[in-house]
Amino acid sequence: MIRVLVADDQAVVRGGLRMILEAQADLEVVGEAADGSEAITMAASLQPDVLLMDIRMPGLDGIEATSRLAQSGTRTRVLVLTTYALDEYVYESLKAGAAGFFVKTESPERLVEAVRLIAAGETLLAPEITRRLIDRFLQAAPPNAPPPTALSELTARELDVLQHVARGLSNAEIAAALYITEGTVKTHVARILMKLDLRDRVQAVVSAYEHGLLQRGQPIETN
Repeated sequence: MIRVLVADDQAVVRGGLRMILEAQADLEVVGEAADGSEAITMAASLQPDVLLMDIRMPGLDGIEATSRLAQSGTRTRVLVLTTYALDEYVYESLKAGAAGFFVKTESPERLVEAVRLIAAGETLLAPEITRRLIDRFLQAAPPNAPPPTALSELTARELDVLQHVARGLSNAEIAAALYITEGTVKTHVARILMKLDLRDRVQAVVSAYEHGLLQRGQPIETN
């Protein structure tokens, strides 16, 4: 059973999410929070597998709540809920430690799939706004930012893998592109996260773009 906590300031939205999730035999909504502070408190006491976190809530917003949860070392993984108008907030939430983001206009079936993916330790970058999110960041970022000292610890192959991760490729797709096994890709990704002190694949994507590993105009793949 996947245990889910829902955080949204609108009771109608929380109720709708509960109905969608609890229609599945393997999903259980263990609680509802109306703001970020309540979400943190309930996550600490209930220890859910996944926390659906709205970004814009009164008091403590979803971004700051996500950051505090990440710093606490909780095993709960945050899936940020967003709308098309909030790209910049989504980027900040990913930096804060969210495992991914999901667009509220998506279908209930996609939401259920997203929760299962996050609970299984995967990451989720919704294709509908990933391109716009990255394009917006690249427009504001230096065109050729020099790699930080941390990247110098990566091998040439690890840099290749990180670039492919940043483009949104799965482990299987990276393996095919680099002519290596999927197991080898997993090993490289694990070493990249360790060397760069990153929590997960999402933060690896953020880091790669911040450090200029991909430049404007390069193709961006999304799943």
